[in-house]
Amino acid sequence: MGFALTERAQVWQQHITDWEATGVSGSAYCKQQSLVYHQFVYWRRKLVLIEDSLEQEQAATGFARVVSVPGATIGGADGLTVSLPGGVSITGLHAGNIELLGAVLRQL
Repeated sequence: MGFALTERAQVWQQHITDWEATGVSGSAYCKQQSLVYHQFVYWRRKLVLIEDSLEQEQAATGFARVVSVPGATIGGADGLTVSLPGGVSITGLHAGNIELLGAVLRQL
């Protein structure tokens, strides 16, 4: 069972992220961006519930859900990056060294 935000949810997630960075009220942000305030409130609550649900699932299973990000390329110029809890990141993975990921994870 996979999970990916719809395009509309991704747009609203970006608005929420941008709003948080501004420090202005939700109402003021909506006026600046010509957004409908009640839709902003709806999506803010919905996205928080989705995030909370994913965090609970991760805590219960010990696994984090992987979410596909449109436009992201695996094995691009920098290769694949795997981010683990606690701030650990493994970068530069590609088809030629992917077995290294398994070896590293077995050591953790």
